[in-house]
Amino acid sequence: MNSDKILAIETATEICSVCYQDENGEVHEKRTERKGSHSELIFIFIREMMREQKLNIKELDAVLVSTGPGSYTGLRIAASAVKGLLFGLEISVYAGNTLAGFAQKAGAGKIHAVINARRKHLYHQSFRKNGDVKAISESLIMELKEIESKLQQGDLIIGTGIDRLNEESLKNINIIDSTTISAKGLINLFNSGAKDEFFSKTTPEELESNYLTSVQVNNSNLNKANSN
Repeated sequence: MNSDKILAIETATEICSVCYQDENGEVHEKRTERKGSHSELIFIFIREMMREQKLNIKELDAVLVSTGPGSYTGLRIAASAVKGLLFGLEISVYAGNTLAGFAQKAGAGKIHAVINARRKHLYHQSFRKNGDVKAISESLIMELKEIESKLQQGDLIIGTGIDRLNEESLKNINIIDSTTISAKGLINLFNSGAKDEFFSKTTPEELESNYLTSVQVNNSNLNKANSN
């Protein structure tokens, strides 16, 4: 079986993961959850992958980048790395929905993908997975209590910051450990029928992150207040 050669980068949380899909479809990974290590390790991981897998960057068919929501610093580091790595090369770059990549790693059913955020908030998006992943809500930054109100018995939840939610709200929820989160979720999502929904083709120069700011939080709260 011949497969596309794909390099994927996931740095939207404290997890720093670099994955490479070779021509045989096998996925190789370098991963850590060491806080503040992204700028130090992302290029080390890529160099190690190049050496161990005899990877030539020029031979890549695509580079996938998790572009948020998530940590501004982590997202910026990934974007900068791709700009430097692919400078002068004509290789397809795809910006991927971080939370959809998380959902890809979950089982079947209704999935809540979350990422730790500041103050009393998490980034959140809901999905349905019965085969391919389908989004059933937008990617938003939401208060903990609002997310708790959305959780129903039998739902799945995956991501970071789950421990900040009320224990009672998680009582009958299937919790998927953050150790399952990696750039492999991006590769699997890209290879699925949901590729067009969650990836947008771009260039290293135009690569941007979907960083949700505190301004958006304030605007969201204002809109809710006006609607009441």
